Amino acid sequence: MNDWLSAELEPLALFLTSMGLGLLIGLERERSPAAKAGLRTFTLVALAGTLGAMLSEQTGAPWILGAGLIVLGGMMVAAYFRVPQDADPGTTTVAATVVCYGLGALVWYQHTQLAVALAVTTTVLLYFKAELRGVTQHLTRQDLVSFLQFAVLSLVILPVLPNRGYGPYAALNPAQIWWMVVLISGLSLAGYAALRLAGERQGALLTGLFGGVASSTATTLSFARHARRRPELLSVAALVILTANWVVLVRLTLLVAVIAPALLPLAAQVLGLAALAGVPLLLWRWRHLQGRELPELALSNPTEIRAALGFGALYAGVLFAAAWLSDWAGSRGVYTVALVSGLTDVDAITLTSLRLFGLTTLSGEQALTAILLALLANIAFKAGLTVAIGGGRLALRTLPGFAAVALGALAGWWML
Repeated sequence: MNDWLSAELEPLALFLTSMGLGLLIGLERERSPAAKAGLRTFTLVALAGTLGAMLSEQTGAPWILGAGLIVLGGMMVAAYFRVPQDADPGTTTVAATVVCYGLGALVWYQHTQLAVALAVTTTVLLYFKAELRGVTQHLTRQDLVSFLQFAVLSLVILPVLPNRGYGPYAALNPAQIWWMVVLISGLSLAGYAALRLAGERQGALLTGLFGGVASSTATTLSFARHARRRPELLSVAALVILTANWVVLVRLTLLVAVIAPALLPLAAQVLGLAALAGVPLLLWRWRHLQGRELPELALSNPTEIRAALGFGALYAGVLFAAAWLSDWAGSRGVYTVALVSGLTDVDAITLTSLRLFGLTTLSGEQALTAILLALLANIAFKAGLTVAIGGGRLALRTLPGFAAVALGALAGWWML
């Protein structure tokens, strides 16, 4: 009886979900005076999509779903056919109606999560019409070139590169190396967009936060170059770099909490003290930026192709050095590899150490020591990048923050 009732109610649940998606999109269209479709229309369109998908599946006639889409599109075009030439032709609402019909079909085919995500995305695009139009009107030719350049790097070149190791020790992986190139270009582009849209202060914090999640090393390199080229960007670059490197401590703590919860109390002592030590200088740098009149930034090439290629070559060299040193050190190489691999990537040695801790190959103190060595090596490498690329003025603004984090981590490790 329960199984029969569940089977009968399952289609009803799908139709109710479809109705909710239609209501969501229709609610946004209801507020538009030019739209000839609102709550009721979009709800019915979503239900029609689900109904068409059900009839197509149960009758074995896929053309029913396609015919419904053709009829629906024809009706919407006819509704806008007599709109005056100086009025809104309503093409956005017609497109949203077609999408809503497809979302209803997705719900029937058990792609509910995808349908919900697409419905929310559609509603956001419809709601922020004015903001999106404002952004596009401020795009320059160089902005478009940068976006297209990044699209070629990430969507054309990256997918075709082989994801396997070449050369001595199979250390050179073209896909991984090019991924770093894409990452640096993307960070530069994201930083450019954040600074253009949110302003210097908000943009710096957002770029630092997201840069720390993605790659603090890439963020440091990118904004060190910006600071070198434009001295008025020094304070913004310093805040971005310090924020990105502070986020690394939070990211490592989360990795420990998920993979090796038993090690979290020890890790929280080391990483927590490091984070606390870095907070005062980070806040001071934020307040220093907040009280200044900053000039408008004009970044000529946000994708930074040359810097990305240079960093890709540097990353490949460090990968080869890490492979050679691991082979030379043998069983003694855990700490050595942590020092070398930590130069460009703290996550890899962190995951390895936590895995070995879970297998009882390493004790908690040994695993945490390997993570600490990688973190210190990473801090030293990024401090060197700041000095060599950003120059002395940027170093004066960032090296105290690097030193505070390193000393806090060492103090926490010593207290163990």
